[in-house]
Amino acid sequence: MSSITTATATEMQNNFGRYLNLVLSGQEVIVTKNGKEVGRFIPKDTAVSYLTDSLTGILKGDHDLDKEKAERLAEKYETAD
Repeated sequence: MSSITTATATEMQNNFGRYLNLVLSGQEVIVTKNGKEVGRFIPKDTAVSYLTDSLTGILKGDHDLDKEKAERLAEKYETAD
């Protein structure tokens, strides 16, 4: 199992080579800006695995795409009460 490292956008910008080497060694790097996750750098094999697993589930009919889309939109545009 790979380990996960967190870096701010500024740290990533100033030390890109260091974080690139972490990814090359199989680790995942979460990038944050203003305390919020804005992206992830993951090894290529992991990305291919995520994609393959997702497509396999879709092709088998294990997902309700309309329901997932509605849930993601609700999450994204949810307003604070």
